[in-house]
Amino acid sequence: MIRTMMNGKIHRATVTEANLNYVGSITIDSAILEAVDMLPNEKVQIVNNNNGARIETYIIPGEPGSGVICLNGAAARHVQVGDVVIIISYGMFTSEEANGHEPKIVVLDETNQIEMVLPEEKAHTTL
Repeated sequence: MIRTMMNGKIHRATVTEANLNYVGSITIDSAILEAVDMLPNEKVQIVNNNNGARIETYIIPGEPGSGVICLNGAAARHVQVGDVVIIISYGMFTSEEANGHEPKIVVLDETNQIEMVLPEEKAHTTL
């Protein structure tokens, strides 16, 4: 059996830009991408904590250390600058691989700098 599992998560990212005129995607600070093992062009799900929207798009790397989180193209319609979002990547694993898989999870501060790295997500985790 192949299982789809969370591979990386960027928690509490603040949207810095929403560019409707761009072709599409989400631009993410490349230093954050490295911390959660996400790659350019990788498919991600974005969950908007402010309005409940859930969208899928792909990643464009942004300037490292810039804190950029920019929704581009049609995705820009689902956010406003200042919204807090969660960005999740998934991987496909065999059952054996899934049992030992440890996703990479970061929590960002208000300026989209890494505040903490979580070794795992436990039930009822609040920050």
